[in-house]
Amino acid sequence: VESNATIREIRLMFHKSYPQWYPARQSIRLDPKGKSLRDEEILQHLPVGTTATLYFKDLGPQIGWTTVFLIEYTGPLFIYFLFYFRMPFVYGLDERFTSSPHPVVTLACLCHSFHYIKRLIETIFVHRFSHGTMPLRNIVKNCLYYWGFAAWLAYYINHPLYTPPSYGKKQINFAVIMFLLCEAGNFSIHVALSDLRRDGSRTRKIPYPTKNPFTWLFFFVSCPNYTYEVGTWISFTIMTQCVPVGLFTLLCFIQMTIWAKDKHYTYLREFKDYPSLRMPIIPFLL
Repeated sequence: VESNATIREIRLMFHKSYPQWYPARQSIRLDPKGKSLRDEEILQHLPVGTTATLYFKDLGPQIGWTTVFLIEYTGPLFIYFLFYFRMPFVYGLDERFTSSPHPVVTLACLCHSFHYIKRLIETIFVHRFSHGTMPLRNIVKNCLYYWGFAAWLAYYINHPLYTPPSYGKKQINFAVIMFLLCEAGNFSIHVALSDLRRDGSRTRKIPYPTKNPFTWLFFFVSCPNYTYEVGTWISFTIMTQCVPVGLFTLLCFIQMTIWAKDKHYTYLREFKDYPSLRMPIIPFLL
């Protein structure tokens, strides 16, 4: 190949010779155990001499991230309704237990539905993915996580014996306000990140705060979208006062902290002028 060839062009050449391995399925590396090279990288800019040995790894069947998110987020939306409408096969209790639910149960259903509808809208109209695909085998694991937890939460929140929050309307109203603010913040961050790739480029750029106050969290953390996401589930926990929701929130926080740290250290590695005040997910702490 020519020295000015990009990795994408090499993938296409490889695919022409081996049609069963389409570009998204290929991992091209300089070292068998190294990281995959990005499509936009140019051969002559890589740390190689006049000749280079590239290593190929089959990533297996792939599925587009848009499709992945649509499947992951549609499931919880409809699964929750099975419990909210108390289908007979779900609880199987006597009629005396099927009285009208406490108002917070309906409110929780509205908030849960709003969260996943927002995610679906973002998937279609907002998100721009740096990686176009994901291994097909991961979709089962991801769906078990999202769909399973949605069923677990919904079972307890919509149970005929569900007990409303201890502090009544004050606790519920506080949680709803917190929930809406975090949802607005999460959406604002996703829009800001999407605007960085409006030209279609997949090159990583440093995100900065905009005129939108919700983006000012960029002054203190690298991944405020995760910060707002955790805040959303904390508020949902306060609203429902339900232990399974709290456990789900804890798992979300652990997973998102891992993702935030990974992204934060990638920023530090790639950008020498990266803002030093920023932390991965929690301002000044973590």
